[in-house]
Amino acid sequence: MRRPWLAPLMPFYATGWLVRAWALQYGWVRRQWLRWPVISVGSISAGGAGKTPLTIALARLLVAHGMAVDVLSRGYGRESREALLVDATGDAETYGDEPLLIARESAVPVVVAAQRWKAGQIAEQQAVSGCAVHLLDDGFQHRSLHRALDIVLVSEEDLRDHLLPAGNLREPLRALRWADVLLVRDDDEPALDWLARQKTRQTVWRYHRAMQWPAAMPQKVFAFCGIARPEAFLRGLRAGGVEIAGERVLRDHQGYSEQELSRLCEQLQRCGAHAFVTTAKDLARLGNRADALRHVAPVFCAEVIVQFADPGAVVECIRTACAEAQGQG
Repeated sequence: MRRPWLAPLMPFYATGWLVRAWALQYGWVRRQWLRWPVISVGSISAGGAGKTPLTIALARLLVAHGMAVDVLSRGYGRESREALLVDATGDAETYGDEPLLIARESAVPVVVAAQRWKAGQIAEQQAVSGCAVHLLDDGFQHRSLHRALDIVLVSEEDLRDHLLPAGNLREPLRALRWADVLLVRDDDEPALDWLARQKTRQTVWRYHRAMQWPAAMPQKVFAFCGIARPEAFLRGLRAGGVEIAGERVLRDHQGYSEQELSRLCEQLQRCGAHAFVTTAKDLARLGNRADALRHVAPVFCAEVIVQFADPGAVVECIRTACAEAQGQG
């Protein structure tokens, strides 16, 4: 979301970013290390880049190739402050919607803590995966934690966005030079063209992203979500031929109160839709409260599916990075 009226504050944010960048570059900030290799998945965007489905896809891919994996997450938006191993049958209030979704969809251990280093220590102390590779969810800005590989998503939206607080970027585009791997959608021509013009020496991975939903979902639906870039969700439904009779967009990570659930039910009935449709992250955040909606109409999930263009190269790159990190250790 862009907030042009906050543009006068951008120089202050940029100055703060620059000071922090210098602190990391010149060693003014103490680096933290974990015993097992850390693979970071992140972006320069504050949200909506698609990091969660990519973390899930990467975890599944590595497990399929015989690697033990866990995920370290901050657990943004959760009410609990404890460092916890995520129970996939639990709730978003305790663990956060994204860690809960990752635990359910990837079936690997996920640990949440305000400090990702602490989450990694817990994973290693409990040996929840044996000797594993840590996937650092949304970790690009968490550079005080040493990592074996930095994977960063790049999108057309990033190229035309602005720094916080006026835009959605946590860091300027030049921060991408610290990434080891740049990850771009295979149909994102503006981003691919921009990378070609930069003549970057970094590894570039391409991936395919698609939205899918159950075949039984009616064509006339009421769509709702609370994510950073809701227009992508709505656009994906329309591109698939779904008729959106009504829609409601909430803030990213917004909780679902009884009042909000009542409003959703009223809006569905008013627009004549035959079902609700939402995102996997919203469904995780709803939990058992989704039953209040199901009393009125079926609730469907439009899931984002990610596939790497060259999964073999992805696995080989990560294996090499982990072997080098363990050799250094």
